Amino acid sequence: MARERPLTDAELQRRDAALQQIRQWGDPSLKAVARPVDVVDDDLVGEARRLITIMDAAFGAGLAATQVGILRRYFVYREGDEELGAATALINPVIEWSSDETDVQTEGCLSLQGVAVDVERPSQVRVKGLDLSGHEVTIEATGGLSRRLQHEIDHLDGILMLDRCSKDQRKAAVRTLREGED
Repeated sequence: MARERPLTDAELQRRDAALQQIRQWGDPSLKAVARPVDVVDDDLVGEARRLITIMDAAFGAGLAATQVGILRRYFVYREGDEELGAATALINPVIEWSSDETDVQTEGCLSLQGVAVDVERPSQVRVKGLDLSGHEVTIEATGGLSRRLQHEIDHLDGILMLDRCSKDQRKAAVRTLREGED
């Protein structure tokens, strides 16, 4: 999320603690395909609320269950742009339709700290899934929300933004990530 002011020491500590719970580049769960959720129950709702807490503390706009090592097909996200939108979850999401029109935007990821790459994606999507009450929902999205939904669905399919950028950007990003390991 875009920030207009620097983070306070308390916010930095909260962010660091949140990032420690998020799997980072190289972790096998980031390349795993999530299993569909069979039942929307209190356990799933509690798990989703925990993911929202982690996402918010990390100043993220979306977080897939696979990013915290849970191989269940759902993610949490902010519905609107920046921190103004409500946080919610989408369970068993499927992209029903995507536009032929695409755009290229720079993306970052909570699991790929210090890396931003240009990713081409359809500019509009229609996604179906379940909400935390188990009701079917359909989301027609454009702009930042469209990109966010596609990014998080990719995570559930074991696809990282590095798999969707140019070869040169991927090489530079991997170099940055490897230097961060040292």
